[in-house]
Amino acid sequence: MPWDRTDVKRSVTVVIPARYGSSRFPGKPLVELLGKPMIQHVYEQAQACRAVDDVLVATDDERIKTAVQRFGGQVVMMTEPYRTGTDRVAAVADSRTGDCFVDLQGDEILLHPDLITDLVEPFLASEATMGTLKRQIDSDQDLHNPGVVKVTTDREGYALYFSRAPIPLVRDDPKRAAVPGLHFIHLGLYIYTRETLQRLTALPTGTLEEAEKLEQLRALEHGMRIRVWETTHGSLRIDSPEDVPGALKQLHSRATGLGITHS
Repeated sequence: MPWDRTDVKRSVTVVIPARYGSSRFPGKPLVELLGKPMIQHVYEQAQACRAVDDVLVATDDERIKTAVQRFGGQVVMMTEPYRTGTDRVAAVADSRTGDCFVDLQGDEILLHPDLITDLVEPFLASEATMGTLKRQIDSDQDLHNPGVVKVTTDREGYALYFSRAPIPLVRDDPKRAAVPGLHFIHLGLYIYTRETLQRLTALPTGTLEEAEKLEQLRALEHGMRIRVWETTHGSLRIDSPEDVPGALKQLHSRATGLGITHS
């Protein structure tokens, strides 16, 4: 039976944390891709998702604020320093009404808005209080790339661990190749109930979180469960200027497939 969102009376707000400062790529949210700043690509894909009620950008920079306002998006200024994107989302939640909040990174360009649907719909239909997505790894390069976060789950679909290392390691495979159904990429978006978001951001930074520089490990270190659902939809993660040409190529290919032209 198809899931009917009207039966679950919980609102969903997508918050896109976007910082101008970045050690690897300063000004990243404003880099132009096919005539639009990156933050606009992220925003528009989130806005096109049928499973969410509201979308806004949370930033600490006037330049990003101006860019978002220029394309008609909602934006809030964050004046306090925050540890992570999750902490910025929590600060937004504290100032707004709403039941559930999606943390969508400002450098995670979704290739289809249903990627968010794949997270929101099962979350609202479940008893989970925090959730995220995984996608099957299809290249050995991604498995061994520390810039690509991997995740392993238990039999019920709850996260066992997230790592920049290739997990799990297949001991008897000297090629260390990606195995279908065993190795998964973690996608950089999360959904929380308001209460879980508040609890998580009140916790101290964890040892594993600090080591891997992965904020979701704070939850696991403190015994919080993270439900992980699988999606087949892709996304583009831009971490450095070197990632831009490849992202442009994929975005152009997608636009061509949709019959969209760019000057």
